[in-house]
Amino acid sequence: MENALRPLTVVGGSVVLTLLLGWVVDLLLRRVDARHPETPLWGLLRRCRLPLQVVLLTALLRGTYRETKWQLIEEYEAGIGHALSLVLISAGAWLVVRMVSAAVESTYARYASSTRDPARVRRVRTQVTLIMRIVIAVVVVVAVAAMLLTFPGMEKVGASMLASAGIIGIVAGVAAQSTLGNLFAGFQIAFGDMVRIGDTVVVDGEWGVIEEVTLTFLAVRTWDERRITMPVSYFTSKPFENWSRGGAQMTGTVFFHLDHSAPVALMREKLHDILRECAAWDGRDWSLAVTDTTPTTMQVRAVVTAKDADDIWTARCAVREQMIAWLSEKHPYALPRIATSPGVLPPDGSWPARAEPAPDVDLPEQGDGDHDGETQPRTGRG
Repeated sequence: MENALRPLTVVGGSVVLTLLLGWVVDLLLRRVDARHPETPLWGLLRRCRLPLQVVLLTALLRGTYRETKWQLIEEYEAGIGHALSLVLISAGAWLVVRMVSAAVESTYARYASSTRDPARVRRVRTQVTLIMRIVIAVVVVVAVAAMLLTFPGMEKVGASMLASAGIIGIVAGVAAQSTLGNLFAGFQIAFGDMVRIGDTVVVDGEWGVIEEVTLTFLAVRTWDERRITMPVSYFTSKPFENWSRGGAQMTGTVFFHLDHSAPVALMREKLHDILRECAAWDGRDWSLAVTDTTPTTMQVRAVVTAKDADDIWTARCAVREQMIAWLSEKHPYALPRIATSPGVLPPDGSWPARAEPAPDVDLPEQGDGDHDGETQPRTGRG
């Protein structure tokens, strides 16, 4: 009877104690979160409940599994203890990552709520994302190293690895030159404020928004929902357009090629009316002017402003569409056309006389004798 109750007591007690401690911690976090709603940390820490319970349960079983007195456990005591140690290390790494993630996200949320500058918010978001990836990579490497050191004989392997670290480092550095370059370029982008998540950029002729930033690559989401993945070294070695640099607001232009008789003053008034009804216009500035002329048309440029790249595209399309429709309906004569009317006569009322062609010249017959002093026409050959 005792042989049956002892394992149930050890395992069941560990499970009950783990569930109880997890519930108590979750209850405390909920109460603190209710008292301090301005700090999202306590609510985010509730996501650590599951890895915390795994750590507690594994730690309790690791310390008490020998007390079960089961013959099977006694036969494989070393293997079971080793397996529990591995689970404990991995669960501890999981718990550390969750806790760091909660702290970082809480700090970013408080900063984003208190800062009105969207450019700074995107900068901090980019840095936070890369910091989290670095932390996860470090924790994973440390956890894997700790798990490897639990295996017998790894000390000798470690010593031999240290002895050949110089040669391995040189070979790895040469083989992973591009990878290391992207890694350092990722640090430069994160803390050099070159590009941030949410920035509108133009790379290789493609217009898009930075959607994801890692230590090795960036993902650009284009206007047609495609994803362009580019190495971060591209942004540190080649020029690119960043439309969000220094502020998201933008100025756009719309060009019209019209007849010389187009009513520019009325078009200026119509442009203002269109912009007042356009939600994408931010009200900062607008203008309309004749910027160029050709023998058949003139070029009219309309300038509008908006708060970001998406709105400037919407405003330009609205101005172009409504202005062309208004001209077609109210002033069709202003649209460009091919001139087919008769030409205007000169002041004297007659066209200048055309020059008569020169009469044909009879060439003398050529012979072997003299030409009696006759001259031959010039052929341009001397």
